[in-house]
Amino acid sequence: MRARRLRATLSALGIAIGTAAIVAVLGLSSSSQAGLIAEINQLGTNLLTVEAGQSFTGGQAKLPLQAPARITHLDHVEELAHTGLVKEAKVYRSALVPPASTGGLSVRATSLNLTAVLGVGLARGSWLNAGTAREPVAVLGAVAAQRLGIDRIRPDQRIWLGHQWFDVAGILEASPLETDIDSSALVGYPAAQQYLGYLSLVHGAKESGPPSSIYVRTATGHEAAVQSLLAATANPEAPNEVNVSQPSDVLTARAAAAGAFDSLFLGLGLVALVVGAVGVANIMIISVLERRSEIGLRRALGATKGQIRTQFLAESILLALVGGVVGVLAGAAATAGYAESKGWAILIPVEAWSGGIAAALLIGALAGLMPAVRASRMPPTVALRTV
Repeated sequence: MRARRLRATLSALGIAIGTAAIVAVLGLSSSSQAGLIAEINQLGTNLLTVEAGQSFTGGQAKLPLQAPARITHLDHVEELAHTGLVKEAKVYRSALVPPASTGGLSVRATSLNLTAVLGVGLARGSWLNAGTAREPVAVLGAVAAQRLGIDRIRPDQRIWLGHQWFDVAGILEASPLETDIDSSALVGYPAAQQYLGYLSLVHGAKESGPPSSIYVRTATGHEAAVQSLLAATANPEAPNEVNVSQPSDVLTARAAAAGAFDSLFLGLGLVALVVGAVGVANIMIISVLERRSEIGLRRALGATKGQIRTQFLAESILLALVGGVVGVLAGAAATAGYAESKGWAILIPVEAWSGGIAAALLIGALAGLMPAVRASRMPPTVALRTV
């Protein structure tokens, strides 16, 4: 009896694992999609990015100084911000850090409305203003602050930037749409011009250097129309040297890449269900052999073949159903725990748990059908020989 219970438990466990895998995969996929949609809705799909591409000769092109002003004249453009990459400047934790240890960080001059356009908040400190944009003051992206070992803002907090000290005014939150901002130290355009040599000659006069990235917020629903005009507007003389993109597409592509493994895990779940089904069928066949005396006694007392079939078929279905219910609960618990840790809405499709239970019932019926028929066909005289 103990061995029979152990075999039954192991068979139900196979079905439970398969059902849990299916429920968890579908639940996590739905929860991640819901989290992605919420994130996109919060950040907005109406952000477009204009960047300098490759020139005709194969080198790095530059956006004209007048590009931001031109873009503001387009219809359905609501807000615009821009940054300029200061290639010569590097940022370090202190002046003692070797020059080659840049940590992959960059320095960017920025317009003061950057955070408003990108929808990025401040994790610590404050953003640049008209006064600090003219002084050696910087704001760090989330990744830049982490790599520099700065997690709080103190009055004397400084970094070694462009061969001189810059005060740190604040630290930005992570920017899902523009990851380049995360790994940058941001300074005002006037400060970049005065302290970092970010200059260009326009009609013989020195002005702040051209932007390398322009961030455009459009009216919702007009993204495609504006996007088609941005390259020619930013650089009418060479629109092919301008790259225009929609950052929210990156989030969608990331979700699609993550979902590519769903079919693999679903396949593994189905394999576990098949193994569980074989186990249940095996258990029921062994059960028929071990319970021949019981079958013979019941037939001798008047039990019909249909009643014997119903008994063994019901036992098989019940065994599979227990495994299915346990699997659904385990899969739901795994989905809830992971979604909670990621800050996603917990979403388990009805098809996931209902399909899991339905699959368990079907497996139980199919796995128990042959043993039930075999038990019902056993003659009472043959069965009673084992008594």
